[in-house]
Amino acid sequence: MRVVVTGAAGFVGSHLVATLAAAGHDVLAVDAPGRAASPEAAVANRAALARAGVPVTDSDLATDDLAPLVRADAILHLAGRPGVRSSWGSGAADAYRDNITATGRLLAACAARPAGRRPRFVLASSSSVYGSAERPCAEDDPISPQSPYARSKAVAERLAQRAAARDGVPTVILRYFSVYGPRQRPDMAFHRFIEAALDGVPAPLYGDGRQSRSFTFVGDVVEATVRAARAPLAPGTVLNVGSPVPVGVRDALARIGTLLGAPAPTVAAAAAPGDVARTWAGADRAARLLGWTARTGLDEGLARQVAWHRERRDPGRELHRPGRDTDHDQHRPDRDTDHDQHRPGRDTDHDQHRPGRDQHRPGRERREPSRA
Repeated sequence: MRVVVTGAAGFVGSHLVATLAAAGHDVLAVDAPGRAASPEAAVANRAALARAGVPVTDSDLATDDLAPLVRADAILHLAGRPGVRSSWGSGAADAYRDNITATGRLLAACAARPAGRRPRFVLASSSSVYGSAERPCAEDDPISPQSPYARSKAVAERLAQRAAARDGVPTVILRYFSVYGPRQRPDMAFHRFIEAALDGVPAPLYGDGRQSRSFTFVGDVVEATVRAARAPLAPGTVLNVGSPVPVGVRDALARIGTLLGAPAPTVAAAAAPGDVARTWAGADRAARLLGWTARTGLDEGLARQVAWHRERRDPGRELHRPGRDTDHDQHRPDRDTDHDQHRPGRDTDHDQHRPGRDQHRPGRERREPSRA
């Protein structure tokens, strides 16, 4: 399968690229230089992917010509501006640019492809579109975005659904729930708590800590995303990707302390506007349509993230190899033959043109792009 992954230098995107490449797929990894929410993490993720043989191609989806990028079987669109807290004030403009403008332009490029050659378009959205949950959220429930970030993701979803209905782009919308695991961004809660426990320096605990989340391990999220790229789904399908078991923030904090043998010190901080009390994933539709459930328990997933933090600190040990912690030896979703019959948007002209790759291969003559 020929796959373009946007946001490839990000937390989830870097795991997704590594998993697809390890399974033998033809992957074009794309990210925007200078637009990363965590520049230091993006540099490390780019380096890890380059060592794995998948260099990241620079492209700003809000300004660049996107026609070469959409000659693929699937576009897995993970690029965007994350974060509820950072989206207020001046951050709203970045959220709208990176989550709405960029998504709209990429969808338009897909729509411009000939009928039958439009790629499957998987949009990474967010559980934040629901607002606070009193029960498991079903995909057809009314949404209630509470922050500029959440509103930007809701608008991106509408763009994807319109592209499906009006333009025939086979879109799928995945609402990710509180993803955690190795390579989590430094601004995210578990990363801050683990570093606090290791350093003995307090991390901010926003609100009263009674919030609960459907914490979902990054390897499970990658598995769902790969399945969504290949499953026979109706255009415009929306799927929750999350653990159906919410866990309190203070409970998770205590588990981190147990794993590290020392409590993670915290300092009280005011809750940000838009930080909801609870997220709660209804997982029935993903189980039915993808055969997917979140299989990694919180204790196991936290143990993997803690191990990654320790590896980063120990210069005498081999650094974490991309994709290793997303693998499940008993199950490789990217090899799932149940979905082999559905290869959306296969495009034979892509064999002659892999945008952005030649500049990374020393000594290879640059080829002109095909004109499909």
